[in-house]
Amino acid sequence: MIMLKVDNLYKSFGGLKAVTDVNININKGELVGLIGPNGAGKTTIFNMFTGVYIPTSGNIEFADENGNLKALKGMKPNVIAERGISRTFQNIRLFKDISVLDNLRISMHKSIKHSLLEALFRLPRYRKDEEDIYEKSMELLRFVDLAEKKENKARNLSYGEQRKLEIARAIATEARMIFLDEPAAGMNPSETDELGHLILKLQKKYDLTIMLIEHDMKFVMKLCKRIYVLDFGSVIAEGSPEEIKRDKRVIAAYLGEDR
Repeated sequence: MIMLKVDNLYKSFGGLKAVTDVNININKGELVGLIGPNGAGKTTIFNMFTGVYIPTSGNIEFADENGNLKALKGMKPNVIAERGISRTFQNIRLFKDISVLDNLRISMHKSIKHSLLEALFRLPRYRKDEEDIYEKSMELLRFVDLAEKKENKARNLSYGEQRKLEIARAIATEARMIFLDEPAAGMNPSETDELGHLILKLQKKYDLTIMLIEHDMKFVMKLCKRIYVLDFGSVIAEGSPEEIKRDKRVIAAYLGEDR
């Protein structure tokens, strides 16, 4: 089943073409890489997928829970999040002055069934919602090995822990598909390897479809079954890690070529 279908996607900023004629299909349950040199347009594409930018032209469709593809173009980020899409960012964007636990609880607003009046008077449905959100948050924190730091402010976590919390927060929105923008950036080899194992475990446990941007080629080649390569805003290759490693266009994009 196709989860995300992208046809003829363009994005221009004034006279600058940032993304040109991009076509991408991602199936349910896949873990797909999006790679390319700096400035190739990778984050611009993620920004269009999540409503930060509106495409100049082209179509983005995302499958609903029944598998029917529905257009996302022009929707605001909060509406796209409600459809089941979430993301992380190159630069970590946690709520750094609140607790680790509250970072997840805030992300679970979709689970809330009670009204403002029920919250004010702490009626049974409000208490039930709070209990459910706490249990779901703690389950996720235990899974990413942050349960013991639930009361710590997010800013006091190590860099690697903040990365894990940001991924956990994206999952806490009840996302069915998440976009990870350079999740291993700034990590040492040991942390990167640990993160790779965690992403695979989270994908399996929460039945996620994942697309990630990453400059660490070893990380991408080990984790992703399929990879898209972007250069100057256009897809120049798509295939398995072995196919991508041998593609002359990819080698030229990364290493240059004699002219």
